[in-house]
Amino acid sequence: MAKALPRCNNVLKIIKDNMDSLVGQPVTIKANRGRKKVLEVEGIVEQTYPKVFVVKLQEDNLATRLSYTYTDILTKTVEISVNGKNVGQQLLKANA
Repeated sequence: MAKALPRCNNVLKIIKDNMDSLVGQPVTIKANRGRKKVLEVEGIVEQTYPKVFVVKLQEDNLATRLSYTYTDILTKTVEISVNGKNVGQQLLKANA
């Protein structure tokens, strides 16, 4: 069971590295908010941190910034798309 932990950390590092490459680029975020509530917005990846990344929204009627963890991408709570291609799903398939 101890061998599974490094693999998980490796996947999270790969997701973080991929998000680092998206800083400054426009993305579409689809986030599951629970109880059949789904938020879909467009924004720009503003900053990445060791455990979270921040997206600055382009819509005026919502909060200006949202933050998510890399685990949200891994658990498919948040889906990130760039030019119509789902970035998170490509990472999960590559590391399966």
